[in-house]
Amino acid sequence: MTSLSLRAGRLAVELAPQAGGSIARFRHDDIDLMRPMTEEAMASGRGNDAACYPLVPFSNRIANGRLVFDGQEFSLEQNWPGVRHPMHGEGWARAWDVAHRDGHSAELVHEHDGKKGWPFRYRAQLSFRLDEVGLSVNMAIENLERRSAPAGMGLHPFFTRDADSELKFRAAGVWLGNEEVLPTRRVAVPAEWDYSRSRRVEPGLDNCFEDWDGRASITWLGRGLGLELEASAPFRHAVVYTPANRPYFCVEPVSHVNGKVAESRLAPGARLAGDVTFRVSTL
Repeated sequence: MTSLSLRAGRLAVELAPQAGGSIARFRHDDIDLMRPMTEEAMASGRGNDAACYPLVPFSNRIANGRLVFDGQEFSLEQNWPGVRHPMHGEGWARAWDVAHRDGHSAELVHEHDGKKGWPFRYRAQLSFRLDEVGLSVNMAIENLERRSAPAGMGLHPFFTRDADSELKFRAAGVWLGNEEVLPTRRVAVPAEWDYSRSRRVEPGLDNCFEDWDGRASITWLGRGLGLELEASAPFRHAVVYTPANRPYFCVEPVSHVNGKVAESRLAPGARLAGDVTFRVSTL
C-alpha cells in the first residue's frame, strides 16, 4: 500500500501507514496546506519527510541519548541523520498497521516491543477523521510494561509557507536553546517571538513554548485560506520551528518540554490520549 486516501468536500488527505503512520498530503482543492510527501519519501519507510508525522514515545531531542528514569540510566542510539542526539521518538521510522479505514476515516496502530530504539514496550494509536470542515486526529500511547514508564507524544506538521503567511498563538513562556537545540532555561516570551497577534512568520525559531492554550491560527493571505489548529490536553506545549529559506514552518502540539520525557510517567497499563484538529476556512 503506497497511500490511503480520505476525502470530504473540498478537502483531501493521503496517509502513509507504511512510512511512520504519517500524513503524506493535506489539500484544499489543489492547494497543499502542508508540504507534500514525495513518492520516494513514502517508499523509504520513514516519515521524516512527510507532511506531518507522529512523535512517539517522545518529542524532540534526548541529550546524548542519556535517559534516566527511576534511578536507572538507559543509553539510546542515534536515529536521525546528522544529529547526535536521539530525536522525535521512533514511531516515525516504523510501519504502522491499518486497523480500520473507510472513505472518511482511518485508524493506525503501532506496537513497540522494547527491544530496539526505546527500552519500554508501548502501543500507539492514531485515529484520523476528515469532514468538510477539517481533519481531526486522536492520538494515544499505552504503557505495555508491568512497571511505570516514561511516555510522551505529539504531532509534527509542516505547514506550507508563503511570503505573506501569518501565524497567531499564545503561550506564557518559552525555552531558550543552545546551538544543538537543547533547552537551557525557561523565560517569558520575548517581544520578537510574541505571536499573540497574527503576524508574518519570521525565521529563527526552533523552541518549545510552555503553558500554551492549545490554539493556533494560520493565514495564507494570497491563497485566501485560513487554518485553526486546536489541541486538547495533554498537548500544552508547542514546538514552533521557522527555518530560514524553507517553504514551510511548524507548530507542533506536544505533551512535554523538549528533553524532559522522563518527567512524563505512565503507570502500568495506563494510557495517554489527546486530540488535535485542523479546521480549514476560506477568507
